[in-house]
Formats: sequence, structure tokens, C-alpha cells
Amino acid sequence: MKVFKGLAAAALALAASGAVAQEDTIKVGILHSLSGTMAISETTLKDVMLMLIDEQNKNGGVLGKQLEAVVVDPASDWPLFAEKARELIEGNGVSVVFGCWTSVSRKSVLPVFEELNSILFYPVQYEGEESQRNVFYTGAAPNQQAIPAVDYLMENEGVERWVLAGTDYVYPRTTNKILEAYLQSMGVAPEDIMINYTPFGHSDWQTIVSDIKNFGSAGKKTAVVSTINGDANVPFYKELANQGISAEDIPVVAFSVGEEELAGLDTAPLVGHLAAWNYFMSVDTDVNADFIDAWHGFIGNEDRVTNDPMEAHYIGFNMWVKAVEAAGTVEPDAVIDSLVGVSVPNLTGGYSAMMPNHHITKPVLVGEIQDDGQFDVVWETPGLVPGDAWSDFLPESAVLISDWRAPMSCGNFNTSTGQCGGAAAQ
Repeated sequence: MKVFKGLAAAALALAASGAVAQEDTIKVGILHSLSGTMAISETTLKDVMLMLIDEQNKNGGVLGKQLEAVVVDPASDWPLFAEKARELIEGNGVSVVFGCWTSVSRKSVLPVFEELNSILFYPVQYEGEESQRNVFYTGAAPNQQAIPAVDYLMENEGVERWVLAGTDYVYPRTTNKILEAYLQSMGVAPEDIMINYTPFGHSDWQTIVSDIKNFGSAGKKTAVVSTINGDANVPFYKELANQGISAEDIPVVAFSVGEEELAGLDTAPLVGHLAAWNYFMSVDTDVNADFIDAWHGFIGNEDRVTNDPMEAHYIGFNMWVKAVEAAGTVEPDAVIDSLVGVSVPNLTGGYSAMMPNHHITKPVLVGEIQDDGQFDVVWETPGLVPGDAWSDFLPESAVLISDWRAPMSCGNFNTSTGQCGGAAAQ
């Protein structure tokens, strides 16, 4: 009997020591699609998060504890993002989540992060018109990507007619609403703007590309501004090439096509088409070279590329680490307060800072597709551009500001009424 009691005591002690060991880690949630239509873009973001966590652990972890990655697959299923976010926070006890790509997936999880008071770092360009206390937006707002790209095409390519082509969900629709208002404010006639939406995973582009070709044959320089997301980009670009549309004829500037997406394409017919981002793998800086080397070493494949959302996770993760260390805790309220004002290196050679509206400062770059699948930077802003949560080109949003510092602590303060929670585009 004593033997069994001794064994039971030993088992309890072992279980207790295991529990202590588990509690001695800080859990980091990774919420990216590893299957479905968005896996082409999101799998790499899971991989880079694992690399960043691994590097931080080799440097001693955070607050004297090792970080533990908790990976889930919401499978490009937007409602499933909310379920998986809840699972990470409530079930797994993560202290922070890095994830989402599409705006519909982000909007799906917002109530969960607000209810459970957790923290999400969102790494992808988006439509703006949002500022949530529990979310930190490290991708570009429209004034950090879409509007500068249009300015580039107007000023450098002489574009007068515009095709706004997007996937049918909130990011392209809201971005194009902003761009349509901006273009008209710049004197572009409504008949010189063509808008088209297609579903996720759309594959039959023959008619649409033919329409674009006809629209561009009116004697005015025409460009396509593309907010097409995910694997639909592959047949879109193939059809452009099939119909003989070159970058000289009708340039395409994309906001969701980077190095990772180009890795799946025959890029030869696409040379000269453009993308607007805040980072390209081809950026020639020491910090970027070190990042690429670390990436290739971690992933074990020197052919794997880097891209803009990866840099956004790099910036966001380092901001979170710095804020946690400043707060001395992973407790959400303390970390949220500590994040505003944090500044960390970006990969283009400068520093990005977290602003009171939970957006960051970033340079804007326009890159031209090369035949090796990389981008040659043809234009960049002279300095950093602060992310604007609320567009100046939508009347209902132009009066709104966001500042999460006390005493305002508001994501949509109406400067006309002096009230928090002013009417705005959602």
C-alpha cells in the first residue's frame, strides 16, 4: 500500500512540475490560413512567426520566459477565424495573437478580442475605416499604399483612365470607394473609372480581361489598380499575358501581389507590371540582408522569398516584445498602453513607430516586376508616412480621429460633434 501511495505522490509531483513548466512559458497565438484559397499567402506568415519566436527564445525569451507558439488553421473560412481566435485565447491561454489576412477574417475576430480583452497584431494592407483598442495594424492603410500608388501612376505614367479590379469583399470595396472619391477629387471623370469585382478563387478571366482591354482602347492611358486577393491572381495575370496586355499598354499596380504570389507564376510576360508595398525583398539594407539570411537558415530553403506582410510581422513582433518588457508583464491592458510610442527598426533601413491610433509609420514603395520574380523599386516616398485610420476622402470619415491614449481613449472621435463614437463608414 505504501508503494502505491509513494507512486501516486510521485505522479502528482511530476504532474505539478509539468504544470509549472507549462506556466513558465508565454504562449503566442498564430492565426493564419494553412489551407484553402488564402494559404498561398498566409502559410509564409505562420512560418515567419515561428522563426521570430525561435530567435527570441535563443536570445533569452521575454521576461525571463521562453515563448511557446500555438498554431491553428482557420482554413480560409471567415467564421472559423472567430472560433479559432477564441480557442487560442480561452482554450490555450495565449498572451497575444498574430494573424488574419483578409479584412473579413479580421472583422470576424474583432468581437472576440474585445470581449476577451486580448491583443491582435494584423500584418496586411487593408481598407482603413477602423481603429480598435485591442488591434494593432502593422500593414498599410490606404494612405500608405493605394493613394500613393495612384499618385505615382498619374505623375509618372500619365494615367487618365482607371480600372479598379478587386475580389468581392470589404477590403477591395472600401479601398475602391476611397480611390473613386480620390480620383474624382483629382478631376477624373466618372466615365473614366471602371470598377469590377470577382469572387475569391475566381478562375475564368477571359471576359473581364477583354473588357479591360476594350476600356483601355479609348485613346487615354489606362491602368489597372488591383485589389485581387489570393490564388485568383494566378489565372488573372496569365489571362493578361494570353490577351497580349503588356505593362507598356495597360500597367497593373497590385496591392496584394508580392514575392510569395509571384513565386507561383511565369513572370516573364509580367515584367514591368507594378506593386505598391512598404517593403520589397530587393531592398538593399544591412538589416534586410540579415533578415533574409535568418529566414533562409530557419526555413532551410534559399529559394523561399520574403515579402511585405512578413516585414509587418517582424515589426509587430518586435514592438510587442519591447512593450511587454517595458510593462514588465503580458497583462493586456498594460501592454496595450505600453505599445503606443514604441519604435523599432523596419527592414528598409529606418524605424517604424506605433501611433496613438494603433497604426504605424511606414515608407511607401512602388516596385516593378522583374523576370526573376523580384521587384525593382522605381519610386518611394521621401520619408515615413503615418497610417491614417479614417480616410480624408470619405465625408463621413474625414471628421474622425483615433487616439487610444487617456483621456480620449477613442477609436472614432468626431471632431465636429466632440463625441466619441461618431457615425462612420463600417
